[in-house]
Amino acid sequence: MTINPHKIKVEYGDFQTPLELAQRICKKLVELGVYPDIIIEPTCGIGNFIQAAAKIFPSANRIIGIEINPNYLNKIKEKNILADKRIEIQCNNLFHVDWESIRYQLNKEILVIGNFPWVTNSQQGYIGGNNLPKKSNFQNHNGLDAITGKSNFDISEWMLIHVVQWFQKYDGYLAMLCKTSVSRKILSYIHSQKLNLAYCASYKINAKKYFDVNVNACLLLCKFDSQSRNYFCDVFDGLENLDSYRIGYRHNILIRDLVTFQKLEKLYDKQSGIKWRSGIKHDCANVMEFRQIDYKFVNGLGEVVDLELTYIFPLMKGSAVANNQIKSTNKYVLVPQRFVGESTEKIRDSAPNTWKYLERHGYLLDKRKSKIYQNHPRFSVFGVGSYSFAPWKIAICGLYKKLDFRLIGKIDEKPVFFDDTIYFLGFDDEIAAKKTCDILNSPLAKDFYSSLIFWDEKRPIKSSILNSLNLAVLRELSF
Repeated sequence: MTINPHKIKVEYGDFQTPLELAQRICKKLVELGVYPDIIIEPTCGIGNFIQAAAKIFPSANRIIGIEINPNYLNKIKEKNILADKRIEIQCNNLFHVDWESIRYQLNKEILVIGNFPWVTNSQQGYIGGNNLPKKSNFQNHNGLDAITGKSNFDISEWMLIHVVQWFQKYDGYLAMLCKTSVSRKILSYIHSQKLNLAYCASYKINAKKYFDVNVNACLLLCKFDSQSRNYFCDVFDGLENLDSYRIGYRHNILIRDLVTFQKLEKLYDKQSGIKWRSGIKHDCANVMEFRQIDYKFVNGLGEVVDLELTYIFPLMKGSAVANNQIKSTNKYVLVPQRFVGESTEKIRDSAPNTWKYLERHGYLLDKRKSKIYQNHPRFSVFGVGSYSFAPWKIAICGLYKKLDFRLIGKIDEKPVFFDDTIYFLGFDDEIAAKKTCDILNSPLAKDFYSSLIFWDEKRPIKSSILNSLNLAVLRELSF
């Protein structure tokens, strides 16, 4: 049997923490007054955190390392660090560890330290990995959120949640390297479950330097006791940086910049009444999207097609909107419905060429994997409604790290459609659309939105954030 080293590395999220970084982290904990009696490293790998902790925490009575990979345990033995009688190493899968029996033995101040895997459950599924927790909807997603991908999560998130739960009966510290996005998810989980948390901070880590990966990473530090519920996190730019800003909760949502938000809080309204929409979702670009070349439509399969214009509309991608390339487009999209769930059968009579085209490529449309297409008319799309056909739109791309709202009118006398990276507002009146776009691009609106947006996320601009601005109050403050 051939063993794929890359598959193993991905499956176990194998980013071994360099000894230098492990030592820096342990020294930082000492600076912060952390003096544990017992240290646990739940995925100790080749033992660098164990080695650093043994040196920098001489007062610790026990140092417990847990590791699933026996090859790593052999490397730990080669380092001869087991000569330290305080160190105890277990070959075990974290998902199978009997935490209750360990907890029963421990009644002193505890430090759980280390670096959980940085792999997601979808990556595990892609490579056929088995290093997964038992499947459960631990994030409590339902409906479309679970179906369309929000149920994807980092394995480290699941592990951290279990450690947090373990700490609810014991005082101690958690100091774990993780993605910055995961650190916020843990704070959100603690807040949503109203769990105990005495203090939380994150310290930015140069993941490119230490792990050769381009992700935003940090050291997440949590202090737990039996009564505190402090749902905020002080964010530091590095282990040596003394300046910080505080993220925390207002109106039951996580705020990136509490100081700015508090100044502009009157603009916040969860029931603002506005509804930013997502662009069209079809999951079959080769069939549903076209480029116009010499006045002819060419689909993603390279076919020149002759279709009625009834269901063909100009298409604008997120990159075009973000880069202000909005006056023209050579991209078009086939929109077979005016609202979600509408029957597509009428296309047979109103646009026979289009119907034959859809039937000819139906095998590709029928293979779309998303469950949202199940129990809907054949050739269905999502992200369509009366708002899609409005002549004027204000649009912004959710993927880009800038707040630039664009006013977009018709192209070729037809309303413009967007891909599903775009959020937009539809307007029938040009003047109202222009005025709204102007105030959305005002410093006041941008400061408000920036206080809510975590710019390091893959899709930093979200509809929930856009919808939280009360446009009526903004207009009053702007004039």
